[in-house]
Amino acid sequence: MYIIPAIDILDKKVVRLREGNYEQATFYDVTLEEMIERYQSNGTEFVHIIDLNGAKGDFSNQEYLFDIIRKTEMKVQYGGGVRSIEKVKELIDAGIHRVIVGTQAITNPEFLPELSRAFTHRETGSGTDQIVVAIDVLDEVIKYSGWMESSPIKLMDYVDTCLNLGFFRFLCTDINKDGKLGGAGVELYQKLLDHSPFIKLIASGGISSMDDIRAVQQYKVEACVVGKAIYEGHISIDEIKDWNLKSLISF
Repeated sequence: MYIIPAIDILDKKVVRLREGNYEQATFYDVTLEEMIERYQSNGTEFVHIIDLNGAKGDFSNQEYLFDIIRKTEMKVQYGGGVRSIEKVKELIDAGIHRVIVGTQAITNPEFLPELSRAFTHRETGSGTDQIVVAIDVLDEVIKYSGWMESSPIKLMDYVDTCLNLGFFRFLCTDINKDGKLGGAGVELYQKLLDHSPFIKLIASGGISSMDDIRAVQQYKVEACVVGKAIYEGHISIDEIKDWNLKSLISF
């Protein structure tokens, strides 16, 4: 298991939300460029960037974000406002390592089948391996549109649908845990892996210490995303680098 540091952007500022609530945002006195430089200079290879404006349909951040992302040599896992097959292709062709799809995959029943067809038959790239399906969960209810709306689709049914279409990498956020630094939602991850042991699961939400990371590792997830714990000084960039080196994971 490896650690992916997270940078969430709202109104072009680095921010963390509590339980996905835009009214409970903590803004940090650092820029996206500065955070990327810190990670890159330390040898971190992967970064997770979310456009929180884009997640609720406001795309005013996108050009700003893309300009910065294009300049970095880091591998970027990007999400927020990815609403079309064309946008997914554009991002990957521009060098984004992985693209996260969420709201559109939940609300448009044709989106994932079309995405599967588009990437299964691509002549270049690594197909659906570059797609991450976001599953944002509050009390086992799937949330979307910046966690403001609820889906009637059952969690495990959704996982099965994705797997049948060739999507096997999931970014799972336990909203109850997110932004609280109270520990990860390991019970949720265990349920998902019990249901589908072969999925590649990226854990997100609640990690507050290296002890939490060690606890998540026991559940055989592929990676974990860490955000607020870094900004609040609970986990250092050096600790992330050391962990990833020792994990012997090829990104």
